[in-house]
Amino acid sequence: MRLLYNTGLSIYFGGIALAANFNRKAELFVKGRRGWEKSLREKIDFARSQGRSEVVWVHCSSAGEFEQGRTIIDAVKHNNPHVIILLTFFSPSGYELRKNYPNADLVFYLPLDSPKNAEKFLDIVRPSKALFIKYEFWYNYLKALKVREIPTYVVSAIFREKQVFFRWYGGLFRQMLMYFTKILVQEENSVKLLEGLGLSNCVVTGDTRFDRVNELKKSSVSVPAAEVFVKESFCLVAGSTWEPDEKIIGGVMSGMGDIKLIIAPHEIKDEQIAHLKSVLDPLGVVIFSQIKDRVGEEGVQEMLRKSRVLIIDTVGLLSSLYRYAHVAYIGGGFGKGIHNILEAATFGVPVIFGPNYHRFREANDLIALGGAFQVECAADLKSLIKGYESDSSLLRNTGIICGNYVEENRGATAKVFREIF
Repeated sequence: MRLLYNTGLSIYFGGIALAANFNRKAELFVKGRRGWEKSLREKIDFARSQGRSEVVWVHCSSAGEFEQGRTIIDAVKHNNPHVIILLTFFSPSGYELRKNYPNADLVFYLPLDSPKNAEKFLDIVRPSKALFIKYEFWYNYLKALKVREIPTYVVSAIFREKQVFFRWYGGLFRQMLMYFTKILVQEENSVKLLEGLGLSNCVVTGDTRFDRVNELKKSSVSVPAAEVFVKESFCLVAGSTWEPDEKIIGGVMSGMGDIKLIIAPHEIKDEQIAHLKSVLDPLGVVIFSQIKDRVGEEGVQEMLRKSRVLIIDTVGLLSSLYRYAHVAYIGGGFGKGIHNILEAATFGVPVIFGPNYHRFREANDLIALGGAFQVECAADLKSLIKGYESDSSLLRNTGIICGNYVEENRGATAKVFREIF
């Protein structure tokens, strides 16, 4: 099985190397790992030369996992600023976004998982602890950590019956779970599933994202363009949308003349923004980047007041924009899965998304509580928005459910920190 695993990974990484000739993400994946051994050794040696010896290694697959590990990184740095924090990513989308994160001393791509790379990596880093966030299981690294008796943890994990660990052919992946010192999970059902495999090193610590979105709420900033745009209007904020989401939203907006829309698409390349503008243009569209530095001008303010759509084509604002929402729509539910609904829920607003949400515990919880709703088509979305627009008590009570849900699930970071440190 190990031979099959290593062979499969070699073929997979070979395919990425070929794709790098014509795919930007694959190119970053390959280039980012070139010369990793020399660069990592130099930077680790330099950090240690400054009198710091202990290295805590935190690995995230991509940007989403980073958001779950972020509060842990911050807690480690706050409690022990002399620790060297090494942050690694598998995906370019995570690395490129967070390569300059200030609370990580070193940020690298994870070298490809092979017995040789794992040994070289650990020889250089010599971590005191290794933390894998949520969904990253690399056999050769985990085995090498176990052999060296380095405490190793998976944080904010969640397990389901359909995952490979619980299949007849998942023996190698079950072996990986046994290499962890502790498996820190989000909820009790994961513990039961893992106990069924004979694992007793599982602890429920919760989901660190609740702590993160609470921080985002506290640090959210005003967006003057949004304030002028919304003023006293009923506002739908749509975040991380894809084309199927945008088609539905456009169909709803065209038939509801008083509602305003702030939309922050997942892709903000020029061609995507131009396409989105063409879809929503009849409603009156303002592009954020074109007016963000001119909000004080009377002409721009008049344009914002008269327009019904504000397209956000810059990164980093979405979590603050939810403060202007009466209702939030979260994209991705007509594709691989919904994006982060907690960023909106923490502001105490009802949350709506497409049908592909079942893998996300918070979505299932909020639907059961009556704070979130799924839609299949424009008619579903229109009905929900009309209901909220016409019934202020319904709007308020549904929002309270969402806000309370986030508040009640805070505290995972402290629990994780106690278990590990």
